[in-house]
Amino acid sequence: MTAPIETTGAAAEAQPEAVLVGAEKGQIEGRSLGQIAWSRFKRDKVAVVGGVIVILLILVAVLSRPIQALLGLDPNAFNQDLIDPNTSLPKGSFGGMSGDHPLGVEPKFGRDIATRVLEGSWVSLVVAFGATILSNVIGAILGVVAGYYGGRVDTIISRLMDTFLAFPLLLFAIAISATLQGGAFGMEGLPLHLSVLIFVIGFFNWPYLGRIVRGQTLALREREFVDASRGMGAKGPYILFRELLPNLVGPIIVYSTLLIPTNILFEASLSFLGVGIQPPQASWGGMLREAVTYYQVDPQYMIVPGLAIFVTVLAFNLLGDGLRDALDPRSR
Repeated sequence: MTAPIETTGAAAEAQPEAVLVGAEKGQIEGRSLGQIAWSRFKRDKVAVVGGVIVILLILVAVLSRPIQALLGLDPNAFNQDLIDPNTSLPKGSFGGMSGDHPLGVEPKFGRDIATRVLEGSWVSLVVAFGATILSNVIGAILGVVAGYYGGRVDTIISRLMDTFLAFPLLLFAIAISATLQGGAFGMEGLPLHLSVLIFVIGFFNWPYLGRIVRGQTLALREREFVDASRGMGAKGPYILFRELLPNLVGPIIVYSTLLIPTNILFEASLSFLGVGIQPPQASWGGMLREAVTYYQVDPQYMIVPGLAIFVTVLAFNLLGDGLRDALDPRSR
């Protein structure tokens, strides 16, 4: 056996020059939790693809009106010359596809399907994002208050959550939307329909996030940083909004990306049933409702808006799954 090599204290100690060189080259670099989560997220190729699709969908929705103007097409313009008067179906093959109408035209009226899908995209995303923001604000505030204070406050808020969860949401939404179709609160038409859908979907969905936030708060309120804030004299509101809520951003973001596609489907369902967005305003659910009569002879009229809903919901779900794994790898 060879004798161990002895090193003197001076030789074993790192030289200052070496430390400086290493620092200059960035060999030792701390990373924040956000940077760690981003590096995990980038390794999930499926989630990255979902995120790219979501960004493209948002851009398409925001730029839908300029795109329509660029193409010179009106989603509500009738093109009766493209419709066979005997069958009420588009002339030509594949639903009347042409250079001017790349996705064809709808039966009976001849309105361009591509521009109506573009028009419906911003409607669905406005309702989905608006309802998600409303439910998140209510759910996050009530959830963190219930989890932090506990006792009677927790009991009252928890029973309120149970009450809202017991509502038959679809039937309740149909009743409210149908009642307010004509006009209410000084609004009418599309602004009224959008506001009603955002309120109904968002106001009755907050208990789902509220339960998640409450459960996370019950664990966080016993942590050292909360005790330190109390020891320094911090009051309840300061601890709630400056200490607890910032540590709940991750679960809220993940749940939001999973709630948005649910809200898109809910809005499409209400429009499909005739109590959501009303014609002539285009919406994906409304297009599916109008396509029911013609799906056997002109399936493309149903396939195009159906694919739009499918791709949007799938992209948000893939993004949500990736964010969940990146922010909480123990959930795998």
